[in-house]
Amino acid sequence: VQLVESGGGLVLPGGSLRLSCAVSGLTLDYYVIGWFRQAPGKEREGVSCISSSSGTTYYSDSVKGRFTISRGNAKNMVYLQMNTVKPEDTAIYYCAATETYFPDKLITASQTMGVMIPNEYDYWGQGTQVTVSS
Repeated sequence: VQLVESGGGLVLPGGSLRLSCAVSGLTLDYYVIGWFRQAPGKEREGVSCISSSSGTTYYSDSVKGRFTISRGNAKNMVYLQMNTVKPEDTAIYYCAATETYFPDKLITASQTMGVMIPNEYDYWGQGTQVTVSS
């Protein structure tokens, strides 16, 4: 399984950026794709995730209302639209995937706990840097 992120860069506060994740090699039709981020000196934080079956999504409180996760028409693309970005959004953004016959349960668990667990994701991309600065 391979995940490749793209779309990172430097953006002004209040601006927008769209990250892309190209996924290949998944064998099941049931999976969850998630976006995590890690800022210097901080732990990896789950930002958003989406179910392959229902399209159900989860957003962390820190990005809710500003970021939107979506799937492309092709099975292998997932996007993270970042609007009204803030300096605290500066981080390396990682795309991650896990195959599961119950993807909605994983999304529901994140919604209930208010957190995404990195260990629940088996495959990771190399990351793309997002810097929000004037």
